[in-house]
Amino acid sequence: MDIQDVKVIGVLGGGTMGVGIAQVMAHKGYHVYLRDINTDLVSNSLNRIKKNLQRMVELKKITEPEVGEIMARITGTMEIQYAVKDTDFIVEAIPEKIELKKETYKEVEKFCKANAILASNTSTLSITELAAVTDRPEKFIGMHFMNPVPQMSLVEIVTGLLSSAETIQITKEIVLKLGKEPVIVRDSPGFATTRLGVALYLEASKMLEEGVASVDDIDKAMRIGYGHRMGPFETCDLVGLDARLNNINALYESTRDLTWKPPQLLKKLVSAGFLGTKPNSKGGYYQYFGISPKK
Repeated sequence: MDIQDVKVIGVLGGGTMGVGIAQVMAHKGYHVYLRDINTDLVSNSLNRIKKNLQRMVELKKITEPEVGEIMARITGTMEIQYAVKDTDFIVEAIPEKIELKKETYKEVEKFCKANAILASNTSTLSITELAAVTDRPEKFIGMHFMNPVPQMSLVEIVTGLLSSAETIQITKEIVLKLGKEPVIVRDSPGFATTRLGVALYLEASKMLEEGVASVDDIDKAMRIGYGHRMGPFETCDLVGLDARLNNINALYESTRDLTWKPPQLLKKLVSAGFLGTKPNSKGGYYQYFGISPKK
C-alpha cells in the first residue's frame, strides 16, 4: 500500500477528538465513516462538525458550498462493521481505557480489509500493547492529534515496536496531506507531548497548592513569559480534567514513578463534576476559582 491507495478513512469515536479528526479528513478530500455507539451520539457528532464548518464560513475560511461538499464526504454510523469494512486507514479515538480499546481492535479486525492500517489517537497508552491484540502489529501505529484538531498543526506519530517503515511513511504522508506537521516518537509512557505537557501541569499544580501563585497568574506567566499559546490550567480545562487525570494515572501506572502521582485537587474536581469546557461539565479550574477566562 502507498498513500495513493488511501481514500477512505474510518474514525471510531464521535467525541471531541473524533469529531475533529473526521472534519479535517473530510475537508482534505477523504471519505470518512464516523462511528459511535448509538444514533443520538452519531447525530450529535455530525451536527457538531456542521457547526464547526459554519463558523469557518463566518471566518471566510471556507465557502457555504464547501460545507455541503465536506459533509457529503462524512457518513455517520453506529455499526462497527459498516464503519471499517471499506476503509483503508482507521483512526480510533475512543475513551482512554486500554481494555475498551483492545476489545474495539479485536472487533475491528473481524471486518476490516487485510491491508488496512490501524491507528490509535491515544495520548498515553502503549501502542505496542494495543498492537499486540491484533494480527497486524506491523500495520499498527499511534496518531496523536492535538486538541482542537482543526486548529492545531502538530500530530505525534508514535511507532510501536513492530510498526513497519511503510506504515510510518503512509501515516506521515497523511499528516502532511492534512496540512499538519508530524513528529515521530518511539512508544514510551506519555510519548513526547503528553509527557511534557503533564510535567508542566504537575509543577503548576504543585505551585498552586503551595500558594506560589494563582491559576490565572501561572497561566499568564507561561503565555507572556514563555510565549505559550495557553497556560497549563487553560490547557487542562480545554482537554478535560478527566482526560488529564487519565493521562497522569496511565503515566503513574506504567512507571510507578511518584513524579507522576496525580494531584489531590484534580481528583476532587473530577469527582465533583468539574471536567473542563466540555458539555455536561461544571467547568474547569477557571470556573471553580471564579476566574474569567482570557479573551
